[in-house]
Amino acid sequence: MRDVTHDVPALHRRSFLKYTGALGAAAAVSASLSACSSGPESTNETGGGGGQNRTLTAVIGYGNDGSWDPTQTASAFCMAANNHIYEGLLDTDPISREPYAALATQVPADPNATSWKFTLRAGAKFHDGKPVTADDVVFVFDRILDPKTQTLAKGFFASWLKEVRKIDAQNVELVLKFPFPDGISRLTLAKIMPKHVFSQPGAWEDAIKGKAIGSGPYRQTAHHPKSNTTFEAFADYNGPRKPAFKKMNWLTIVDAAPRVARISGASAGAQIADNIPYANIGQLESGGLTVAGGAGMNNLFLMFNTQHKPFDDVRVRQALHYAIDTEKMIEVALKGHGKPSSSFLNEANPSYRRAKTVYDYDPDKAKALLKEAGVSGLEIEILAVNVSWIVDCLPTVKASWDAIGVKTTLSPQETTAVFTKMDQKQDYQVVAAASNPNQFGLDADLIMHYNYGPENLWMQYTRWAGNSVAKALFKDMDRATQEPDADKKRTMVQDYIDVVAEQAVLYPVVHNELMTAWNPKQLTGIRAQPYPGINLLQAKWS
Repeated sequence: MRDVTHDVPALHRRSFLKYTGALGAAAAVSASLSACSSGPESTNETGGGGGQNRTLTAVIGYGNDGSWDPTQTASAFCMAANNHIYEGLLDTDPISREPYAALATQVPADPNATSWKFTLRAGAKFHDGKPVTADDVVFVFDRILDPKTQTLAKGFFASWLKEVRKIDAQNVELVLKFPFPDGISRLTLAKIMPKHVFSQPGAWEDAIKGKAIGSGPYRQTAHHPKSNTTFEAFADYNGPRKPAFKKMNWLTIVDAAPRVARISGASAGAQIADNIPYANIGQLESGGLTVAGGAGMNNLFLMFNTQHKPFDDVRVRQALHYAIDTEKMIEVALKGHGKPSSSFLNEANPSYRRAKTVYDYDPDKAKALLKEAGVSGLEIEILAVNVSWIVDCLPTVKASWDAIGVKTTLSPQETTAVFTKMDQKQDYQVVAAASNPNQFGLDADLIMHYNYGPENLWMQYTRWAGNSVAKALFKDMDRATQEPDADKKRTMVQDYIDVVAEQAVLYPVVHNELMTAWNPKQLTGIRAQPYPGINLLQAKWS
């Protein structure tokens, strides 16, 4: 098996969290969990009689065998699919990220209020025909806010959301701890799930494995891990973004060559594919396809084990970043579709400010820092995920580090293997992997807490949370979360990102574009995302 998905932390990407009570730590569930299935459905279905009734076939360059539980998942495939299956009270446009009323009838008029009341859309039904009620909303938020249940979504809500109350069958109230305007956009991350289904014994494990019943425009009709997932338009959907395709078949093809082949040529077996390799852009365009990119937070990052000397020394971590010839990496591996990181955030993020420490290519400075740290004869094995574009970037890292006298060995492995070692607390030196928190949103508070925090799994992997600098950083982050003034908050975030940049414990090397290809003669309304996956809620047949 190749890499599962490459866009997000693998710790959330797999069939992910077991609950460990008071500690709030998370251990990975086996990645080999499989959904009940009678075997793969045909992955060649593109027909269906032609016309508006034909099946849309999409190729997704990430695995469909990660967790499907909306409160848990960060899997690119599963999150993208869930955005078609489920609804939040509010959802956000996939490109502008502007919130719009989904299950709720309107967006709150006052973003700075500490109480938001929502009325549910009249006639909204789940895919099993049962009505959506306030009990379902409370059920989901109670799970997210439960101190005994550790979910990924908890990190997006617990700091600012106090409770969710039922007013009556069609109305709920969200009570905030303090004014938090960013929370409006985050409501899309709380997908409303039927209480009568997912309160049953074993149902959350079933959700992890692929069981999905929502109120969205498409209902899941079959799920075959490592093969494909199928959908059909939900006839009783009465929400704002109507289904345009009678049926959809999403194929998971992680390897680049067969993914490109599936969308190429006169007999192409799909109309759209994401995660297009840069080297194939010209070929696909010459074949009549549209290929477009989205630039955002997608990045190659380095993560250091700060309990393995000499990586406890900030000068060593900085040296290794200064040593990397990022311009060469962008030219050779990314074919120009990237930028060297000048902050933890990408340059288009609303909260971006150039960090005080920027790792411009400077091998002499790298050598000086190593000498200052008293380090010589350093040998490093880079434990890396085997995502194709990451693998393409690794030789530049090796050549750069070899050039400053650091003997470097590359060890790309399946994503699940890399993070199983992290989960098992095995020793390592440096991990190279990919991340893209943009699939959760654009607000910097969310992005930074996703990566940094005292109970954050990433910080457990780096073994840095107990460091005095880390403790001060986490306090600064919490203060910024609660700052009511937007301008002051932005400055506070930018200031603590300067600390993150200086410490370089987990830090991006380059931010790169993600490419999507589609057949414009067959599809309209497609917009390339700056994060993995696809969104077809405003697409239609040409």
